[in-house]
Amino acid sequence: MTETLDIKITKTNHSRLNETDFDNLPFGKTFSDHMFVADYADGEWKNFKVVPYGEIGLSPAISALHYGQSFFEGLKAYRHADGQISVFRPDKNAIRFNKSAERLCMPALPEEIFIQSIAAVVDIDRDWVPSQANHSLYIRPFMFATDPFLGVAPSTTYKYMVLIGPVGPYFSKTLRVKVETHYTRAAEGGMGYAKSSGNYGGSMLPARKATEEGFDQLIWTDAKEHKYIEEMGAANVMFVLDGKLLTPSTRDTILDGVTRDTVIKLAHEWGVPVEERRVSVAEIIEGAKNGKLQDAFGAGTAATIAPVGSIFHEGEEYFLSDPKTREFSQKVLAELNAIKYGAKPDTHGWNYIIG
Repeated sequence: MTETLDIKITKTNHSRLNETDFDNLPFGKTFSDHMFVADYADGEWKNFKVVPYGEIGLSPAISALHYGQSFFEGLKAYRHADGQISVFRPDKNAIRFNKSAERLCMPALPEEIFIQSIAAVVDIDRDWVPSQANHSLYIRPFMFATDPFLGVAPSTTYKYMVLIGPVGPYFSKTLRVKVETHYTRAAEGGMGYAKSSGNYGGSMLPARKATEEGFDQLIWTDAKEHKYIEEMGAANVMFVLDGKLLTPSTRDTILDGVTRDTVIKLAHEWGVPVEERRVSVAEIIEGAKNGKLQDAFGAGTAATIAPVGSIFHEGEEYFLSDPKTREFSQKVLAELNAIKYGAKPDTHGWNYIIG
């Protein structure tokens, strides 16, 4: 039996709920009233607290700021029609959280702490979960090193926190994407499979350059030859090519996405052939040319299912079919939403019900 955490709860004296415009929720800019905080020291996790959202005091010498020992996760909570609140597949995020921790030489966080910490803060701020269609409560668990020591060595102390906030759709349009053939997101032997903060810092310059050129997202390619597709900037990338669901196989350069895994499981259940393997840029461009590329989309927690409208590669832009006419991505989006929002039975046990 899982032991219940002893969590000290301090509630805010002033809720910002009534001051929040739920019809205007730019992603990641609105936070709820409370947050979860825990500390790691002397070889154990301790000091479990839910406190009012606000600033925290830190030494300017902490390891996270100087040597990059920090990483995060992202998942969502949804409001069902009957008022229940559910979190989608937190057990999968807990597993990936600890893969990131291991790669960054940071302590593991037991799954029960990960899930109970999320449940505690979401339950207290359950009124912050939006009721509008395609809206949700974004959940950001993260960990960072806190030793005030200017030396290249793993910290001995860490802080784990959970922030939450209501969000609308991450993407509101069909994506125009560019295949990146110069900059690199991750290299073999590196930490591309971890949700390290540094991975995202390194991606910002090429992403900004792409935005300035009129693109919405990059498709990253392998660091060695730029011949193979890896993932998009904000999601895993998936294709339907000649009737088969095709996606790059996970390796140490690619995030093992929860939405990616969910889409693959649904495809198998529906009898759709699935190939997880190295995917060459050349075969996707050829499919776009000859009409065999029937679908292309990003799959991620923030993005959910984000249709790709065109792919730009080496001076040429290839336009795909109208996303509304695409059978697979439309079906999988509808299925995911129905499960997450409780509109149909959760036969997979993916929804973790809060309270």
